[in-house]
Amino acid sequence: MAGKLNELFKKKIQIVNFGIQSFYNDNKKQNIPSVHVDWKPVAGGNQELANLLDDLL
Repeated sequence: MAGKLNELFKKKIQIVNFGIQSFYNDNKKQNIPSVHVDWKPVAGGNQELANLLDDLL
């Protein structure tokens, strides 16, 4: 197990960031390859409203 974990630290970091712009900005400042996805929960996270919207489809 430790061998596999050590291999992880030898790999290049690549990040896909969902939602928090400041986290993405900090990665870019450190030249860490990153992609930002502007994501927000459906219906602002309101599960009841999300279910109603889902019924429309």
